[in-house]
Amino acid sequence: MRRRIGSGAFATVWLAYDEHLDSPVAIKVLADNWTGDLHIRQRFLEEGRFLRKVESPHVVTVYDAGELADDRPYLVMAYADQGTLADRLELSALEPAQALTVIAQVGQGLTALHDRGVLHRDIKPANVLFRTIENGRGSQVVAMVGDLGLGKAMDMSSRLTMVGGTPTYVAPEQALGEGLDPRADQFSLAALSYYLLAGRQPYDHKSLSAAEDPAPPPPMEIDNPDAEAVVLKALSKDRDDRYEDVASFVGALVDALGGEMDEAPQAWIPPDPELTQAAGRPASTGIAASLPPLPDAVRRRTWPWVVAGVLALVVGGGVGWFLERAATTDRTVDDATGTISVTVPEAWTAQVDPEPWTPADGEQEQPSIAAGVRAGWNTDTEPAEGVFVGLLEGEKLPTRVPQHPACETARKPVFDERNGDRSMTVFFNGCPEVDYTVERVVQVNESQLLWVQVRSDDRATANQVLDAVKVSGMGI
Repeated sequence: MRRRIGSGAFATVWLAYDEHLDSPVAIKVLADNWTGDLHIRQRFLEEGRFLRKVESPHVVTVYDAGELADDRPYLVMAYADQGTLADRLELSALEPAQALTVIAQVGQGLTALHDRGVLHRDIKPANVLFRTIENGRGSQVVAMVGDLGLGKAMDMSSRLTMVGGTPTYVAPEQALGEGLDPRADQFSLAALSYYLLAGRQPYDHKSLSAAEDPAPPPPMEIDNPDAEAVVLKALSKDRDDRYEDVASFVGALVDALGGEMDEAPQAWIPPDPELTQAAGRPASTGIAASLPPLPDAVRRRTWPWVVAGVLALVVGGGVGWFLERAATTDRTVDDATGTISVTVPEAWTAQVDPEPWTPADGEQEQPSIAAGVRAGWNTDTEPAEGVFVGLLEGEKLPTRVPQHPACETARKPVFDERNGDRSMTVFFNGCPEVDYTVERVVQVNESQLLWVQVRSDDRATANQVLDAVKVSGMGI
C-alpha cells in the first residue's frame, strides 16, 4: 500500500516501515510547488542538517536525507508513535513527577542541540514528541524535541536573526529580533515548565510584539515556592538574570522538586501492529488501488517502504500525531484564473474572493485573490487578519505605497531583488485591531506590478504569507 497521509504548506509526509531498521519511520518530502524557492528549500534542508548533527534519544532522529528524481529533497525521520505533548495534555494534566520527567528530557534534548551549536527557537507543546522505546525495563515513552523549522546555528543567530516563534513561549530578545544564545530556549522551556506545573500558561500573548516586553507572570500557585522561584528566574525578561544554561535551570528545578520523576513512563496510545509493521502487498482493489505510488527515487532506495495510515509529522510548522489545530494549519488559495496563489493560515480562509479586480478607472480587470478571517477584514472600519494580492499595470516601482495613518509606526521602505524581480516593502506596526500591516509592490515584468497587502497580528505570520505568494509564469 502506498498513500499520502498528510500534507501542509511546505511538505508532504508519509509513514513507512523500514525493514532494515525494523521500525516505522516518517518520510517528509518538500512540496513540489516549493522546489524552485531557494529560501524554503534551504530551510527544509537546514532542519535535516541540524537534526543530523545531534545524537540524543531526546531529539528527533534523521536517518537519511536525499533528493527525488524531480529534485525535491526528503528526510527520513523517527516516528513519534505517542503523539505530541499538546495531544497528551488534551487528555489530562500531567502529574508533577510526569511533568518533571518531560521537562528534564526536553532539557536534555536542548542541551544536546546547544552542544552542537544549534538553537531550537520554538519550544512549545506541539514540538515535544513522544516515542515508545524498548529497553531492559520494557516499553517506555521518551520525550523528544522536534521541528527545527526555525532552528538556527548559533553563529548565524548572533549576526542575523529571523523574527519567529510562538508568542506565548518566545523569549523577549527573540521577539525583538536580537541576536540569540541558548538562554532564549531556556526561557521557552521555563514557559513550558510553568504550564505543566501550574496548569496554565504564564502569558497570553496574541502577537510577537506583545512578547517583546512581557510583564512578570502571575504567581504559579503551587505548593513549592522554591520550584516557583526557579521557573520565574528562568523567565526573567533580561537574559542575564536567567540561569547560565538549560542544564543549570533543569538541575535547579529537579532539586527544588525533590528529584521525583516518573521512572517508567507508559504509552497512552495503544500500539496498532497494522500501522507499524511490515506487511505483504495488498491486492490492488478498493481505496489502495486508487492511491498514487511513492516516487521512483524513493522506491529505488534499499528500503521496501510499506506506508501506513497514521501521521507521524506535522508538516510546515510542527511535529506530532495529529495535524496542527485549525489555528495553525496552512492552506493554499488561488485566484479564478490560476495566475496567483498564496499560502495562508487556515483561519484566514473564512472569506476568500478569487475574482479579478480593476486597479483604477479605465484599466482592464486583472487577476487577484483576497483571503481573510471574516468579511470586511480589509476595511479601515473593521480591520482583521488577511491578505490581498493583485496584478496591475506599471513599468517601474512606485515611490510610495498606500499609507496607514492609524498605525503607530511606519518603517522605512525595504528594497530587494529576487530572481530578477525588484520589490519595495513597507511594514506598519501598532495598527488598530491588527498589529501589523504590510504593503509590498513587486515588478514582475516590464509592464506589470504585483501589489500585496497583508494584515496580521504578528510579524512572523506576515513574513510567511509574503514569502508564500506565487504568480505563475512571471518569475516569482
